[in-house]
Amino acid sequence: MIEKNQQNGEFTLPVRVYIEDTDAGGIVYYVNYLKFMERARTEFLRTLGYQHYALADDNFQFVVHSANVQYRQPARIDDALTVSATLKKMGKATLVFDQQVRKAGALICQADIKVACVRADTLKPAAIPTALYKKFSAASKGEGLHG
Repeated sequence: MIEKNQQNGEFTLPVRVYIEDTDAGGIVYYVNYLKFMERARTEFLRTLGYQHYALADDNFQFVVHSANVQYRQPARIDDALTVSATLKKMGKATLVFDQQVRKAGALICQADIKVACVRADTLKPAAIPTALYKKFSAASKGEGLHG
């Protein structure tokens, strides 16, 4: 279950590593960390009362614009991980998340993920709808995010 830290606006999601997540060497395949992070952002959005499929019904969706990822230590099958998503910057049509993957409290992967709001029909940039923008701002405490 996703949890929110009231102090810093961090949302966390527990993730268990399964065999499908690992490579031939038995460690989590690098791209799967991005999948774990996507799940945390999706659940963050869900806590705000939105689901991805419903966004498209309103003709907008979020797409990953860029990802800057640092891998520090491996995770292995059956590891219990905690994946966090903290909104660190908001623009008119973009959100930047600080995302971390931790194992037993130790940081094993960190990323800055920039997502863009686009029209679902054209995939052209669009402003984040006002109601959702306000919810993102409130959920993350709104401090120092804009710009």
